[in-house]
Amino acid sequence: MIVVIPAYEPDDKLLGVLKDFTEQTDYSIVVVNDGSSDACRPVFDVVRSYARVTLLEHEVNKGKGAAMKTAFAYIAEHFSSDEFVMTVDADGQHLVSDALRVAEKLAMQPDALVLGSRRFTGNVPFKSRAGNAITRAVFRFCTGVRVYDTQTGLRAFSASRIPEMIALKGDRYEYEINQLIFCTKNRIDIVEERIDTVYIEENKSSHFHAVKDSFRIYKVLLLGTSFLRFLGASLFSFLIDTLIYYVTLAICTRYTADPNLQILISESFARVVSSTCNYFLNRYLVFGGEHSKMSFPKYALLVATIFAIQYAISILAVALLGESSKWIIYVPVQILMYPISYLLQRTFVFRNANQSKKQS
Repeated sequence: MIVVIPAYEPDDKLLGVLKDFTEQTDYSIVVVNDGSSDACRPVFDVVRSYARVTLLEHEVNKGKGAAMKTAFAYIAEHFSSDEFVMTVDADGQHLVSDALRVAEKLAMQPDALVLGSRRFTGNVPFKSRAGNAITRAVFRFCTGVRVYDTQTGLRAFSASRIPEMIALKGDRYEYEINQLIFCTKNRIDIVEERIDTVYIEENKSSHFHAVKDSFRIYKVLLLGTSFLRFLGASLFSFLIDTLIYYVTLAICTRYTADPNLQILISESFARVVSSTCNYFLNRYLVFGGEHSKMSFPKYALLVATIFAIQYAISILAVALLGESSKWIIYVPVQILMYPISYLLQRTFVFRNANQSKKQS
């Protein structure tokens, strides 16, 4: 096992991490000084004194992701691809006992990405608890994969994956989210091993910027997953659907005075055309991958269900608000049904495109 510790402006807690790992394990350790100030030089002088520790240095701060890539490149050059790699934070939040359990889990599932997963119990800063809860929810919405601790720095994987890890985009905290997205897209198991939640001094030593780094993470989630592609396909289909609905509705009003029949014919025709277009866009451009032969029947069932709900709402609107509402209600209801459609297509219709995840 080779332990990677990215370090920016570390204090004595880094030395405590090294002491624990060198005394309790036989792991090789690679520390990356990510452009820390001269004030940290005494700490890194001690780091150099450890026989099993290699110190790599950036002249300027490049970010946590960049520091890990530097370490990975060094490992690829100096170690066998049969080794395992573990990333550990420099602030003392990861205990050796937890790291050992993560290593054991990886030994049992060497092709997986194993996460040391915190449950945020006990005295956890509100900002950390809330931030992780939001990111967890957004990640699951965008990928369909449940990962409890998406921001943990304690991770382990086979060194054979280093070329893939170096190729991933992101130089700062968003890099770790990109790791998870990469696994979901490439059907790599993400396995969580529960670890202790340790926050020292209210996490004051963390260099995570709540606004800038959160923006980077959520941008990666939206741009790096199927969500925006689904939005684009849905917008295209929505325009087709809406155009056909209003043209058909205008024609129907000339031949029948029954508003319910007008709505039924217009919504049915619009939905058949737009849904067929939307199915093929989502199957081949949005969710990708191979899907079972049941994807089309499932999609048809979903369309029929959403159509029934939308038609019922339209009829209710006409009954309560008058016949003119048939021209107004259609678009708001479509917008209302959008997130429901996305979730059901991702988890029910195109399920095979998503990566299953195992938890301990």
